[in-house]
Amino acid sequence: MAERHGMIEPFEPGQVRAASDGRKLVSYGTSSYGYDGRCADEFKIFTNINSAVVDPKHFDENSFVDFKGDTCIIPPNSFALARTVEYFRIPRNVLTICLGKSTYARCGIIVNVTPLEPEWEGHVTLEFSNTTPLPARIYANEGIAQFLFLESDEACETSYADRAGKYMGQRGVTLPRA
Repeated sequence: MAERHGMIEPFEPGQVRAASDGRKLVSYGTSSYGYDGRCADEFKIFTNINSAVVDPKHFDENSFVDFKGDTCIIPPNSFALARTVEYFRIPRNVLTICLGKSTYARCGIIVNVTPLEPEWEGHVTLEFSNTTPLPARIYANEGIAQFLFLESDEACETSYADRAGKYMGQRGVTLPRA
């Protein structure tokens, strides 16, 4: 389905577990009933140096420090935003749910993504919560979350594109939009 509809770009038809030089990776690519997406190397790390109030209607971009690199360290009891390497195009008869990979969950790192609605497209913005009292490391260009695709027998009545959703076609790490 993913190849036929151009749903995931770039698309990895198998499961990749090691780099070409033999280094172990957190796996990514096609899994049994889903797709393990990768985290890109662009991060926004939450900081409270400005003593801001987190408000989804009036979000202060200064609450984040931009970082680009192969790994990202998330402070204790904090969070970071990133995006997928992959660009997703969801068909009208598919709903996509994303869950964090167990490798990260077992380290106290929670991945949160809202469902990808029918006819939504873009890079997926990922939120990583570090629930531990220690700094936590996230690896860029490796598996981060599993996307599960639920196909309906019929197309939805109103898609994300029909509603002109505010996150349609997002590229890069996208902050809250009121």
